[in-house]
Amino acid sequence: MSDELIKLAEGLASATRDAQKVLGHICEHSGCGKVAGWGFARPRMESHWFCFEHRADGDRYL
Repeated sequence: MSDELIKLAEGLASATRDAQKVLGHICEHSGCGKVAGWGFARPRMESHWFCFEHRADGDRYL
């Protein structure tokens, strides 16, 4: 395995920013701001969203 840096293909670096626009959910953990893919809510209640790292914080909304 090499220690050389890999140059990403053009446009690949912006994939995370584009995902935020498409999904529209940002992690609610204080100070995080990552794309949130885990949603938590009881029926007929407001949903709360968390990233992979902070998904355990959503358990309190179940």
